[in-house]
Amino acid sequence: MNYDVIIIGAGPGGIFAAYELLQQKPGLKIAVFEAGHALGKRSCPIDGDRIKSCVGCKSCSIMSGFGGAGAFSDGKYNITNDFGGTLYEHIGKKKALDLMRYVDEINLKYGGEGTKLYTTAGTRFKTLCVQNDLHLLDASVRHLGTDINYIVLENLYAYLENKVEFFFDTPVRSIRVAEGCYTVRCDGGEYTCGKCIVSVGRSGSKWMEQICRELDIPTKSNRVDIGVRVELPANVFAHLTDELYESKIVYRTEKYGDKVRTFCMNPKGAVVNENTNGIITVNGHSYKDPALQTENTNFALLVSKHFSEPFKDSNGYGESIARLSNMLGGGVIVQRFGDLIRGRRSTADRIEEAFITPTLQATPGDLSLVLPKRILDGIIEMIYALDKVAPGTANEDTLLYGVEVKFYNMEVSVSEHLESRYSGLYIIGDGSGITHSLSHASASGVYVARDIVKRQKD
Repeated sequence: MNYDVIIIGAGPGGIFAAYELLQQKPGLKIAVFEAGHALGKRSCPIDGDRIKSCVGCKSCSIMSGFGGAGAFSDGKYNITNDFGGTLYEHIGKKKALDLMRYVDEINLKYGGEGTKLYTTAGTRFKTLCVQNDLHLLDASVRHLGTDINYIVLENLYAYLENKVEFFFDTPVRSIRVAEGCYTVRCDGGEYTCGKCIVSVGRSGSKWMEQICRELDIPTKSNRVDIGVRVELPANVFAHLTDELYESKIVYRTEKYGDKVRTFCMNPKGAVVNENTNGIITVNGHSYKDPALQTENTNFALLVSKHFSEPFKDSNGYGESIARLSNMLGGGVIVQRFGDLIRGRRSTADRIEEAFITPTLQATPGDLSLVLPKRILDGIIEMIYALDKVAPGTANEDTLLYGVEVKFYNMEVSVSEHLESRYSGLYIIGDGSGITHSLSHASASGVYVARDIVKRQKD
């Protein structure tokens, strides 16, 4: 065989799997195949001046490459079982938390020292939220920031690059199962291994579905999260972000009983484009370095939709809404909250006259022509609810960017070892549909690495 272990995907799950395999058994021959670029070659051409919108790169540097979609994220590692995935259902709550804390220690060792660990424990805001029919979820949050997160990834790659064989810009086309080994086929050839770890992230969801069909691995439909990214002056949420940094707040709407939640809060951050399978959606970043910070805070408001029989394609539903936004706006649409509730589209003049400067150049438009009424009604209810704990959220000039969609892979059937129906074929990270965060994906990588070494010894 060419390798002891092949890892498909160089996102957090793949990185931490490779790292832990080397800690547990340094002599292993490991290869990592990644469809995107090496970290140093990941660069989005949008500069806000010469190139202002997505040009449809063959490989999106924001979504793919070493570090995965999290490489240019806000670098938040949430240590909790309350959100971020259901890893604990497979390995146990204590084990999941222990592994997330271990990942946190590694991040500190490789450049994250000095960053702050925030916690909701004992916060007065939990009471304030409950008094206003909002629910603040429990978590400890390590905020690295986009800049420090990049440094951590640089250092981890420097540690791994001479110990692991990396194949960048090398998408895997198929996996073939044979007696006692696996064959991974790429355009440049075939490679064999004894153990195979698949960690392809959310951007690999369509590929993962294809592999599961080809190998007859059971899956079940997952949810899709659809909503908007809110941008407002940083001082509106400062009393929350200064103490908690990331506040995961959940609200149940009066009209439909749907749950709406805040997600990916970026104090003094910037709104950015994201390209997933050719669809332009919106996300947010923020930095640790004060020189890179803005005067705005942004966060997502998302409504989760689960589908029952006969419909199973939750991602297809989210894609259709995002494509409609792209069709109407040529990409991301931005609208003032005051314009939305008055039933009128935003114009370039209204955006220009607002008392907030957008951090993303988007097309002024009307989100009510894009988002389904039920989802939009829930978002409007949530904004008014948040206004009670953060007055100013429902201001006229609050900006809403759409659409934001979080695609989740079909949940893949795996054992308590995170192993598929084939012995030695592990499926981890967000591509498995089990984890939905940097911390959970990283923890799953450590878990399977230890499992591989332990079972070899046994």
